[in-house]
Amino acid sequence: MAWNDGLTGKALAIAASKSKIIKVEAGPGTGKSFVMKRRVARLLESGISPRKILAVTFTRTAASALIKDLHNLDVKGCEDIRVGTLHSFCYSLLMKNAVFEYLGRVPKPLITFNKFGILQFQGYPLLQDINKPSKFGTKRDKAKRIKAFEADWARLQSEKPGWPKTALDREFEKELTKWLKFHRAILIGEVIPLALRYLKNNPTATELNQFNHIIVDEYQDLNKAEQELIDVLGKNSSIAVVGDPDQSIYKFRYAHPEGLSDFVTNHAGVDEKGLDKCRRCPTKVVDLANELILNNHPTGVVGRLQPTDGNPEGKVHIVQWNDLDEQTKGITKYIKHLIDSERYQAKDFLVLCPRRQIGYAIRDLLLKKNIPSHSFFNEESLEEEEAQRAFTLLCLVVDDEDRVALRFWLGLGSNSWLENEYRRLREYCEQNDSEPLQVLNQIVDGTIELTKVSNLVNRFRSLIEKLEVLKDLKGQELVDSLFPEKKDWALLLREASMIDLNDDTTSKHLLERLRSIITQPEIPDSPDYVRVMSLYKSKGLTSRVTIVVGVIQGLVPLLLEDGTHHEKEESLKEQRRVLYVAITRSTDILVISSIRILQRDLAHKMRVKLPYGVGAYGTVINSQFIGELGPHAPTVQAGLRWQKDGYE
Repeated sequence: MAWNDGLTGKALAIAASKSKIIKVEAGPGTGKSFVMKRRVARLLESGISPRKILAVTFTRTAASALIKDLHNLDVKGCEDIRVGTLHSFCYSLLMKNAVFEYLGRVPKPLITFNKFGILQFQGYPLLQDINKPSKFGTKRDKAKRIKAFEADWARLQSEKPGWPKTALDREFEKELTKWLKFHRAILIGEVIPLALRYLKNNPTATELNQFNHIIVDEYQDLNKAEQELIDVLGKNSSIAVVGDPDQSIYKFRYAHPEGLSDFVTNHAGVDEKGLDKCRRCPTKVVDLANELILNNHPTGVVGRLQPTDGNPEGKVHIVQWNDLDEQTKGITKYIKHLIDSERYQAKDFLVLCPRRQIGYAIRDLLLKKNIPSHSFFNEESLEEEEAQRAFTLLCLVVDDEDRVALRFWLGLGSNSWLENEYRRLREYCEQNDSEPLQVLNQIVDGTIELTKVSNLVNRFRSLIEKLEVLKDLKGQELVDSLFPEKKDWALLLREASMIDLNDDTTSKHLLERLRSIITQPEIPDSPDYVRVMSLYKSKGLTSRVTIVVGVIQGLVPLLLEDGTHHEKEESLKEQRRVLYVAITRSTDILVISSIRILQRDLAHKMRVKLPYGVGAYGTVINSQFIGELGPHAPTVQAGLRWQKDGYE
């Protein structure tokens, strides 16, 4: 197929443009991925070497889809294009040039995640050990500094990445880097600043002339350091960036939608294009989405997203249930109703939840109804302390000198993470160039004496006993010992462990598999089951039926309790963008679902504030966003009435 077959109008202009710098703003479902694939096809058909093309995608799934679609277009050489995430490119660049080795760093990423503004799991003892609250603030403050560090300290679009801006930031970076070096680890976001500094400090690096064409998807979700890296890599190349400020949902990692808005100002000779006709969504969904996102823009702005001529009208339902149990049963019955009609299959459904507890309940009931379903809350598989302990044991069975895992084990269970005792151990190791494991063993057998570390030693003795039990286990026996059946905390880890499990599966192979699933989860675009996931994870996906549940004030939007008025307003805008992304996944039917009553203990777990009062339940209200869907939004129905009326 020729690159321009079937292309017309704006799509043809974008794919055909020979400008050196191109910026494309494209709303959800407007065909940006399709157009950029055709652009790549044109470059290859014109004789450009595929090895001279770099395509930067936001996920590995998107990278695989690009190559697959180019294959389907019969584009020769497409498999030789350098395509992948910016992090994967930088990681390979640093490995190839031995940058980690020269800097005395070990390229082993911490496994951590953000919960309520604080790094969790392996990131938590890091925050504890950098314990100068009078200087660096609370754990949440320190987590913000780490995110700024990963953005190369460019907190604002106006700031240029490169170095910490204040003496306090410089001191924090020193302490952070020192901790990471001692524990032989890196932060996953660190690879971008390291690669950027390498390229800036080595102007003869071959990578600076490696590509003639660089294409960047989801540009609005890059932080300032990542945007700067693209400019450095593309100094002698043609650059095409594609994105949508209205779909920027990663502000917590200092993503800058302003980078796309200001692209023309910051680059000379930009060929500015745009796609605003939604080819994916029914007209009703486009209308609601447009009304919603206009609340993020000044009065007078119109038409952020428009339906393509001839799009079906589609169906939109907004329903409210009495409680979560009623919502779970009602949504499950609705999915079964549509499947029984033989017009839809399990793969056609996308269920989006603001909290995993809501998602798990729906997934489990679907499975009981023999409807295949799968949840994608992999980053939450390590939220429970028991899960963290079991995973840490697996890490230490594989490598008992894993300093990060050992640090976590030694402190787990203590409010202070035994910070003072661990500091003494670490100082001794640094002074004597010793392994923490070796020193603890020597303390246990009496070879050396180190005072005021008795609690660490007791924790270490417990570890030795547990590792002795696990060291020779394989396959199912290993999984059963680490992640017992019928334990709620072990459910996700056990489920992931069972993939391709056999009698010869070693602890090393099991760890490699779990690490990959947890840190690099892949969400298939066309599976054979109902997909259940967070609103954030829906980006880039499409489904015939999209069901957004739990749309109550306090969850969607998640209200920022701390911060200035401006910070709260910016947070609200991002939460609005998250819902905008979620509802624009649908091609046929959109359901927005909420509840009226919530259990207090569950509300506490989900960080939802309930009014003061007595009793096990409290009332909640529909999200303010439901009131922002415009005059053509359907009337909110009671869920049971919707059911009784045949879901009309």
